[in-house]
Amino acid sequence: MAAVQAVTQLRRGVLEHCVLALLQDDLRYGYDLVTELSEAGLLASEGTIYPLLSRLRKEGLVETTWAESPSGPPRRYYSLTTAGHHALAEFRDAWSALKLSVDDILSGRQG
Repeated sequence: MAAVQAVTQLRRGVLEHCVLALLQDDLRYGYDLVTELSEAGLLASEGTIYPLLSRLRKEGLVETTWAESPSGPPRRYYSLTTAGHHALAEFRDAWSALKLSVDDILSGRQG
């Protein structure tokens, strides 16, 4: 059970930056992000993403625009700000180093 909890904590820790990565090249609306993150096994519930997007917007990492939807009401689309691009780049660097270190230790290559 401890491994399941550890994986859950890892998912929570990287979710924000996975959202930033999904927004780096294109506008996306919330449900689109939910679908992609769920398919990747990174999101357990739809209710997680909207508070996260709201926080990222308040922190200035994403911005929103409204656009008409081909089916239904207008949608709020999210995109990265310059600060969001910088935060993603910093995370990528840190993640690469962390991933290498963890992989080395787990495979017995440390030292």
